[in-house]
Amino acid sequence: MSVRRDFSDIPPIWAFGVLVAQGLLARWLPLVTWEGGRLAGMALLGAGLALVLWASLWFRRKRTSIEPRERPSALIVEGPFRVNRNPIYTGMALALLGAGIGLGALSAVLAALVFPVVIDRRFVRGEEAALRDVFGAEAERYIAATRRW
Repeated sequence: MSVRRDFSDIPPIWAFGVLVAQGLLARWLPLVTWEGGRLAGMALLGAGLALVLWASLWFRRKRTSIEPRERPSALIVEGPFRVNRNPIYTGMALALLGAGIGLGALSAVLAALVFPVVIDRRFVRGEEAALRDVFGAEAERYIAATRRW
């Protein structure tokens, strides 16, 4: 099966778009501002990126594609996937939340909340359908037993 590669519509691009929006909102429409959140924001950002990296390594270990719209060749249920079906997206969301806190502006934090909604609608639902299609009952059991976010 040939998959059209449209790199403008992949989760990291959406995350980058939210990050840019956060910076612009923090500067031009902060709503509420605070000082002293930089360290907490950096810690959350770092934890989110570490989760992304850890989960990404499992795709390599299982020799399956990390690209959302490609057909999976392995059902990953180990590592961070034991407790969360989408640890890469969760890590990206945590990193964006950390960026918003670090920027010290409510609008930047609120912008981070858009990311999981967009990712759920554009990617997660289709990925779960593909897992069900390829892995059947095994995927159903995993999806039923493991939280999405």
